[in-house]
Amino acid sequence: MAKKRAARPKKTYKHPIPARNELLDYLTEAGRPQKTAAILSAFGLKGQRMRSLLSDRLYAMVRAGQIIENRRHEFCLTQKLELVSGRVSGHRDGFGFVIPDDGSADIYLSAREMRTVLDGDRVSVKIIGEDHRGKPEGKIVDVLERGAREIAGRFIRERGIGIVVPDNPKISHRILIGKGDSAGAEPGQIVVARIIDYPTYVEQPTGEIVEVIGRPDQKGIATDIAIQSHGIPARWPKAVRNEIKKFGRSVPTAAKKGRVDLRDTPLVTIDGADARDFDDAVYAEKAGRGWRLLVAIADVSHYVDIQSPLDREAIARGTSVYFPDRVVPMLPEVLSNGLCSLNPKVDRLCMVCDMRVSADGKVTRATFLEGVMRSHARLTYAQVGAFIDGDRKAVPREVHKPVRTLHELYLSFARARGRRGAIELDLPQMRFELNDDGEIDRILSVERNDAHRLIEECMIAANVQAAKFLRRHRIQGLYRVHARPDAERLDELRQFLVSLGLKVPHSEHIEPRQFSKLLAQVKDRPDSAAISMQMLRSLKHAEYTPENIGHFGLALDAYAHFTSPIRRYPDLLVHRAIRHILRGGKPGKYHYDKSAMTRLGAISSEHERRAEEATRDVEAWLKCQYMVDRIDDAYDGVVTGVTSFGLFVQIRELMIDGLVHVTNLPNDYYHFDAGRQQMVGERTGRAFGLGEAMKVIVQKVDMETRRIDFRPAELPHEAPRSERRGRRRRR
Repeated sequence: MAKKRAARPKKTYKHPIPARNELLDYLTEAGRPQKTAAILSAFGLKGQRMRSLLSDRLYAMVRAGQIIENRRHEFCLTQKLELVSGRVSGHRDGFGFVIPDDGSADIYLSAREMRTVLDGDRVSVKIIGEDHRGKPEGKIVDVLERGAREIAGRFIRERGIGIVVPDNPKISHRILIGKGDSAGAEPGQIVVARIIDYPTYVEQPTGEIVEVIGRPDQKGIATDIAIQSHGIPARWPKAVRNEIKKFGRSVPTAAKKGRVDLRDTPLVTIDGADARDFDDAVYAEKAGRGWRLLVAIADVSHYVDIQSPLDREAIARGTSVYFPDRVVPMLPEVLSNGLCSLNPKVDRLCMVCDMRVSADGKVTRATFLEGVMRSHARLTYAQVGAFIDGDRKAVPREVHKPVRTLHELYLSFARARGRRGAIELDLPQMRFELNDDGEIDRILSVERNDAHRLIEECMIAANVQAAKFLRRHRIQGLYRVHARPDAERLDELRQFLVSLGLKVPHSEHIEPRQFSKLLAQVKDRPDSAAISMQMLRSLKHAEYTPENIGHFGLALDAYAHFTSPIRRYPDLLVHRAIRHILRGGKPGKYHYDKSAMTRLGAISSEHERRAEEATRDVEAWLKCQYMVDRIDDAYDGVVTGVTSFGLFVQIRELMIDGLVHVTNLPNDYYHFDAGRQQMVGERTGRAFGLGEAMKVIVQKVDMETRRIDFRPAELPHEAPRSERRGRRRRR
């Protein structure tokens, strides 16, 4: 019987270093771990330069979790070792989870396993059993890549030893600072520490202070702390700075050749008054009984080459992060506010979705094309809203007709949205106006008008067609998916809504349409905002993945992000896939395979969450600063959350949340009723429930924990239950 081939024969390659897929095929056929020398020989590679290039490729695959280097310095297939690679997500209580690259269920890590890693590290783990909830539990086999190099936190001294306590609650380690490495920091200051030695099972991490941000109560440092705490890249590497030198201020003539010329089409951008980057423009005209809709998107993929320094940095950032006082962009300003921004009256390259829409708001045909355009006007939501309401002077005369047509089209889209039952949680949005010290000067409510909704519906239409394009051509791309809610969460929501007298279908049969009907039912109730928030909490978070499972919230069977490539990396990947097909490429020859796309989807989803957490931290910090000077002030609030330890109350006019601790309620023993979302007094029978109005007084503001405590301003006196029973008997 012939012996199984241990390795493939030598082969001459046009590009001397084999691609990742070829290396994976080789390791699969070899059937056992291989050293670098064996791989060099198998592929006919010679010399120190080839060894260096191959090592770079292999270690890139190790960082990606595709292969593992064992203790004998042999490279092994991760799948053969039955290992799972993913990113660590820490918990403030010391344990953590691994979020797998392949999108499978999270893996629990005990506090012991978390000793050697930090939040954000990439690891490979072996499943060793199940935790107490029946979920997989893992043991760390290897740390593939360290996430945090620098960590922000509070500098303290204990018995002469310098320590940095991380601001990020997901990091439970304390960083020891050596003598002479404190950079003159004083106890209590917020600093940035660079990790020198990472933690082990028996030792805490050590580091050196590289920056002193300031004192916790110092004005305007909240964003600096959040950027450092969450590891958001905020400085452009030298390679990126060198790469962007080639970009000018205008689009080269050569880049416009071969594109569809839309410069005479009156496309317009519609954004907020304070927007600086404009990545989408729209135009509509009547076409028979329906419409023709053009959605033109900045062609970022023309400027950002695959695997270039700019591309690698865009992956590391994943998304632009919008803080109240500044933006940390995904792309440098020369692109985000320059060549890729659809500024008025200048030529710009674009990717266009050209759609035909029927009278009932359905897209009947769509094509994608590479174009060159010139925005005819930079409009704001307020301007377009005023024009829709009858102010003809609100927008330039030359775009009156297309803007009016866009609004007619929007009304048709809105009716179609209602028919399919998409969930529309129109929760109030707040905007901070900051003073020169970086503190909140005013908190303003942002009203949504038909201009906001018009753009939203146009973008949704283009995103749906992009998803259908990916699916039709069977090319790897990222879908924006929104899974059905968990049955457990739905059951909790259903129990609560039924207690309010609302009719709710069983969790197994819930559809977006039922959510929409419920929202319509409670629209005019005083507790509608609290109910809407509970419904929102029952929904899962949308994610990016190459596996299309549809979008529950929008009631769509295919959805992708195509319309914001300046600020979201998944949109750039969708553009690249569409361009590949438009230029005659075959899906099998596309640069990305499913494994790579899965990993990029996981990274993009994680970076989106990172951005949300960072902005929430800054907003919480600013709100605390705002309330520090308002101790003992009274406000009208509403109960937005009920727990066993108290009530979360939101000040309606400011959208600021605080805790009314159970000890601040009228003297009684209270029991938490999870089904009804109530705290019920044992003696008085007094119940405090979700959605209840409550006037509160600001009692305490803790800047360190970013928590605000309230106490009730006035509560009706409740006689003990026994007295009330006695009165009823006498009556």
